[in-house]
Amino acid sequence: MALLEVRDLVVRFETDDGVVNAVDGVSYSIDEGQALGIVGESGSGKSVSSLTVMGLTRARNTKISGQILFRGKDLAQASDEELRRIRGKEIAMIFQDPLSSLHPFYKVGDQLVEAVRTHNRSASRAQALDRAVEMLGLVGIPDPRRRVDSYPHEFSGGMRQRAMIAMALINDPALLIADEPTTALDVTVQAQILELLARLQREMNTAIVVITHDLGVVAEVTNEISVMYSGRIVERGPTDVIFSGPEHPYTWGLLQSIPRLDLPRGEDLVPISGRPPSLINRPSGCHFHPRCPYVRDAHRRTDPPLEPLPGDSRHAVRCLLASETRRALWQALQRGEKPKEAREDVGLKVDSPVEEAAG
Repeated sequence: MALLEVRDLVVRFETDDGVVNAVDGVSYSIDEGQALGIVGESGSGKSVSSLTVMGLTRARNTKISGQILFRGKDLAQASDEELRRIRGKEIAMIFQDPLSSLHPFYKVGDQLVEAVRTHNRSASRAQALDRAVEMLGLVGIPDPRRRVDSYPHEFSGGMRQRAMIAMALINDPALLIADEPTTALDVTVQAQILELLARLQREMNTAIVVITHDLGVVAEVTNEISVMYSGRIVERGPTDVIFSGPEHPYTWGLLQSIPRLDLPRGEDLVPISGRPPSLINRPSGCHFHPRCPYVRDAHRRTDPPLEPLPGDSRHAVRCLLASETRRALWQALQRGEKPKEAREDVGLKVDSPVEEAAG
């Protein structure tokens, strides 16, 4: 049995402007000790899906359907009291901004002590404080016995993120959700935080879901990746497979937008044209078609399902192009060809190419 299994999760928000289809039929699973990356631009639904797992999107204007099975129990049907017992103890979350997530008026140690005693009423304050010191040391904060008496503003950005990781892991949760764990951190500190998460996952056998817009963040940390666009998963598979043989044009765009040291001098990064679609008025057919350089008329009419690749049930993609065509296009892009050149190379005829229409 998977530790967490999400089945056909749908999350809709009713607003004055219309219904926001934030998450539309998302399914994934994660086993104990596994690391899953959920990747996509802002507005793709990646954070909403994970907040829903935590039970943090419940409101009168929110409609949620599907199943969220944690150790066989459906959290979508759990009461608020049941979720409070699970949240912070069995499932924990690192939020995007550590500065706003830590209370500025309370010492860091007091906030960690509260996290312990909320779920373990029998623990004395001294025992909880010892645990807080232990966790701050584990995440690499120097002189933790002294730093438990510091306030959040006395920590650097990287130290605040380490404190948030310590707080999330202080009760030994089975599942940790890290929402953009490296946001607003410089490159060196980002690498340190990612290395820390990978080490803690190995040492504590904690399952981790890493949410990010940057595929580079999940490259060394995760076992599997799900790429989200417009509230849906458009591609999923083992991390090494997604990087070596991606099959969806959106995944190609994300990979080509990552800065690389091996790019020739003067070579520009390739941005994804256009902008993410409205989640109130989504495009017909394939939701990526307004931005796709390989769009054909059928793609504007037909909404493709997420289907496993022939011969590889672990790798699934939501695209109407033939798998052989997709692979040939990706190989052409890897050779440095632009989308127009790649299309000509594989003999793909399209209607109103995106880069030509935009230009």
